[in-house]
Amino acid sequence: MITDKVAKQETTYEQILTDLRKKAYHHVYFLMGEEPYYIDLLSDFIQNNVLDEAEKEFDLTILYGKDVDIITVINTAKRYPMMGKHQVVIVKEAQLIKEWDNLIHYLSNPLKSTILVFCYKYNTPDKRKKWFLEVLKVATVYESVKLRDYEVGAWITKYCKSKNVAIDEKAVAMLTDFLGTDLSKLVNELEKLVLTKSNDSQRITPDLVEKNIGISKDFNVFELQSALINKDVLKANRIIRYFSENKKANPMVLVLAQLFKFFSELMMYHYLPDKSQGAVASELRINPYFVKDYQKASQAFGAWKTMNIITYIRETDARYKGIDNPSTDEGDLMKELIFKILH
Repeated sequence: MITDKVAKQETTYEQILTDLRKKAYHHVYFLMGEEPYYIDLLSDFIQNNVLDEAEKEFDLTILYGKDVDIITVINTAKRYPMMGKHQVVIVKEAQLIKEWDNLIHYLSNPLKSTILVFCYKYNTPDKRKKWFLEVLKVATVYESVKLRDYEVGAWITKYCKSKNVAIDEKAVAMLTDFLGTDLSKLVNELEKLVLTKSNDSQRITPDLVEKNIGISKDFNVFELQSALINKDVLKANRIIRYFSENKKANPMVLVLAQLFKFFSELMMYHYLPDKSQGAVASELRINPYFVKDYQKASQAFGAWKTMNIITYIRETDARYKGIDNPSTDEGDLMKELIFKILH
């Protein structure tokens, strides 16, 4: 059944998926945004579930923005289904379509039997354009927003919970540091971990991550931060030596970025009026589990020292990029940085 309900831009992924599972379809879906993961999930669900296998042979059309213009899309959408109640037209790479104005005419009277899906990835259209204002009135519009760094840990935990699996906080930190905000990569690796865990365990541990993802549980940025907080000179130097010997797995630019982020947040922590766990987690946008690291780090590094460390990291980053540094290699730059931080 296709509903004439007018969609709102704040429509969520969960709301759209719930309607699709109930077979409450809309005439037009406009899926857009920087994060392609949810766009792919929704378009794949429509592609795989609205029509049965026999109907797909005749009434499913996949178009690509690089190969078509909006007139071709409209003409395709105006065809009637041959086998069942619905025709499904999915336009992938829709962000590559140049001229959209003619879509206005179709939106004024969309064919009731067609489900037209636009997948506009990695960006959003100019929301002031007349054609897009019409899209907002007629279509189910979903914007897939890229996760921010501080949201990744909670997302990983929530995803694991949806699979009825728990995950250790250290394992979350390892995956966050290694994979960043790319949801497709995160899902691929999490699925791998769910499949490879032992049948008698419902928990993803750092050991499981190390064994199956290739991230060392002992030699990573998370452990380097821990060594610095505890002023463990030996452990810190072992880790940076490991980094210098495994540059592909531990690129210096990412190590410096993570250290800069941590010490910048530590600087903020120093000046928070309320240093309770909940207040710190809220202000720094971190998992409450990690608040203890900032509490301990603040005792090891005062505000003045923290400010100096941020300067050291900036200088090291500049030298890594060749500024005032004709010859020093990555390993020596990191050794020098760690020495300055700890002494």
